[in-house]
Formats: sequence, C-alpha cells, structure tokens
Amino acid sequence: MPKRFYIETVGCQMNVLDSELIAAELLQHGYEPVDSRSRADVILFNTCSVRQHAEEKIYSALGRLKHIKRQRPGTIIGVIGCMAQKDRQRIFRRAPHVDIIVGPGRLSRLPELLLQVESGAGPLLEVSLDRTAGDRESVRASFEPYQFDRSADARPLPQQAIVRAMSGCDKFCTYCIVPSVRGPEQSRPAERIEAEVRQLAEQGCIEVTLLGQTVNSYRDTTVAGRTLRLADLLKRLHEIDGIERLRFVTNHPRHMTDELIESVGTLPKVSPYFHVPAQSGSNRVLKRMNRGYTAQQYREMLDRIRATVHDAAITSDFIVGFPGETEDDYQQTVALVQAGRFKNSFIFKYSPRPGTKAAELYEDDVPYAVKQRRNNELLAIQNAISLEDNHRWVGRRVEVLVEGSSKVARKRPFSGDTVQLVGRTVCDRIVVFDGPPELAGRIIPVKIDRAEAFTLFGRLRLCKTQEEHSC
Repeated sequence: MPKRFYIETVGCQMNVLDSELIAAELLQHGYEPVDSRSRADVILFNTCSVRQHAEEKIYSALGRLKHIKRQRPGTIIGVIGCMAQKDRQRIFRRAPHVDIIVGPGRLSRLPELLLQVESGAGPLLEVSLDRTAGDRESVRASFEPYQFDRSADARPLPQQAIVRAMSGCDKFCTYCIVPSVRGPEQSRPAERIEAEVRQLAEQGCIEVTLLGQTVNSYRDTTVAGRTLRLADLLKRLHEIDGIERLRFVTNHPRHMTDELIESVGTLPKVSPYFHVPAQSGSNRVLKRMNRGYTAQQYREMLDRIRATVHDAAITSDFIVGFPGETEDDYQQTVALVQAGRFKNSFIFKYSPRPGTKAAELYEDDVPYAVKQRRNNELLAIQNAISLEDNHRWVGRRVEVLVEGSSKVARKRPFSGDTVQLVGRTVCDRIVVFDGPPELAGRIIPVKIDRAEAFTLFGRLRLCKTQEEHSC
C-alpha cells in the first residue's frame, strides 16, 4: 500500500509553490495525497514566520498531533519552511514528537530525509546557513531555490500556476524576517523560467504568476553581454502559445521602472495588476523601516502607473503601530490610502519579530489599543474605497478565469445542476456567480450585477449551445 502524505500550508504564495513542488516530488516517489492529518503517514507543516499568529497556529497544531504519534508511532511529522529555518531546535523542544525540520533553502533534501527517518534515523534538522555565517556565495549556496518538474496533478487548478522568478531578499526592511529565513536574493535564468512556462502550457496551464519577494528587482546576468530585467522576461513569456494571462508579485516601489510599467500597458497577456506595498505614508516611519523611498516617490509611482496602464488595479500593504509612529505619522498613512485609491490593501498591526532590526533597535511603544484603533480605521477607509471602486464594474461584462466552487457553494436547480462558482478577472477582482462545475479552469464572460468591497457578483447566461456563454 502506498504511503500517504498531507501538507498544511500557511503564509505567502512562495510557500504555496513550495508545497505544490513537494507534492509533485512525493507523487513521483510513489506517495499519494490525502485530505486529512488523521489518514496520513507523513504530515508536513509548511510554515510562515512573518507574523507571530502564524507561528502560534503551527505550534498549536503540533500539540494536537501528540495523540496521533502515540497511536501510530510510525507517522512522520515534519516542519518545513520559514519557521523551521528561524526556530530550529526550539521546535524540537516545544514539540519533541516532530521528526524532521527543514528550512526553505533545503527542501530538495526532503525525500531523502523521509527515507532516513523511516530507517530509524531521527529527529533530523536541515537548515541553511545564517546570513553572517560565511561569505555571500557560501550562504547563497546553502539557500538552494527548490525546483521540481511541474505536475498538473499537484495543482488545485491545473490551468493556474505559480512560477518562481527569484528567491530571497536583500532589502533588510527593519520589521521583516524574510532575508534571514529565505536567504540572499537570487534570480533564476530567464531560459529556465521560459522552459518551465512552456512545460506548464503543454499541461494546459493558461495563467502564470511570476513570484519573488521583490519580483521587479529580477535580473538575469547569465546572457552574454546584457542583463535581462522583469520587462524582458515578460516579453519572452508573452510569446508562448497557450498562456493567456501573466501576472507578477510582489513588487518593491524602488524597482517600478518605466520600462516595466510600459510592458504591462502594451503586452495584452500581462494583467494590469500591481501589488506594491507602501507600508506607511510617513517619511519618518519609512526611514525607520529602511524602505528606501519617500511617500512622495511612492505617489509619483502611482501616477506613472495610472498614466500608462488603462484600468490598472493597484494593491498595497500597510503596517500600523510601528515603533515610534505618532498620530501625525498615522494620519499621513491615512492620507496616502485616501489618495492612492487602492483596489484593496492588506493592513497589519506591528508586532516585533525576533531576529529583525526593529525588534533589536526600537521599543514596541505604541499601545495595543492604539494599534487596534488605527488598524480598524484604516480598514474602514480602504473598504469604503474598495466598494466605491468595485461599483464601477456593475453592469460591465468581464472575463473571468473560473477557479472552482466557492466556499459556500450549494446545489441549485438552474437548467440542470449548478453551483456557486468563483473566479478572477484579469485585474485580480474576485467574481462569484452560478454555473456548471465543468467551467472550472476556463475563461468565460460574466456580467456583473452587484458589488461588495471584496467581491463582484454576476451572472452567466447559458445560450443555445452548451459551448456558448455570453452576458
């Protein structure tokens, strides 16, 4: 009987990609996936260290696995990803029933480590070097970006795929742990990315998202005589038959060049979508965060995008309650959100992360109640903007890539069985509508009837033939 595996993923899209690649490799080794921890022979937690809540969620889940380990001692429990790289032996101390700890830069060794544990060797720890533990090249080599042959069977929707353009980060924002747990910035050669996207297209993939901690700082120096940037990479991928949508996340304001913006505006397959975290509207706070730009420069970047890209959808991130943030600093952030007119923003209350400069240098001096008020106020302002922005789409016809049934899907009689489906527009707006389940993975037209802050609601008119869908 084949061994069964279960992967629980928290955190960013980089973790989602890593989990997909791990699943593909385990499938090739003869494992089969299951949908619950209780049925698995191998239980893996792919973890995040950006926020304390994500870590505590994993420790809580590990605590609940003690009874599984007692009942089935042969069950292998692994902690992989960013928390594994950061906490290391602390995980064994808090959860001694864990068998394997593997950092994100050492995931290629996971199948080998599983075999070692099955043979009685364990517990095992496999992590990359600390950023200060050697010269840059040796540290870089210890953070090997994990790659494996793509498998449509390992993706929730075969028609969608994330592709790693680069890994690691060298920005060292004072609040961020990513440079420590993901290692130095490394860009993959464009030739390899192009080959991977061609493979995905052959598997029926139609939408590709290029991924990097700061993806717009991408630079490939392996081509003789020139350096390829993200704009060059997009132009190459745009020519691949079968690919209909190209996206890229996450961006840093300092690297939002005119050439990149122009590529988004002129290449039909590239989504007019930009996720560019601002983090604060106060220059004083941005300097303490080590972000490397001013609020004025960020606003100028927004103007350049909107002057070039029609119907550009721009999203952002903000941190409230950063050490030393005054009420005036916060009001400057409010002003940026109001002026920015973002499609949506992800807003977080600051919490110190051990290992970051902010935790080392600054006192966490903004009271929690103040952080909570600022968070709620900023969310309300952004939600009102998002609602107003979404109302522009009511009555319009949009092209939606159907991702499958919504979380609240239910059967309803409508020319046969239909479910509530969910998908995304080319500018990353979520659309919910009723339709047959077999539409999953297709790009179809939907007419928008109403809007909420985070969701558009529409309808699909089934016409004379099943193959014809129009609004």
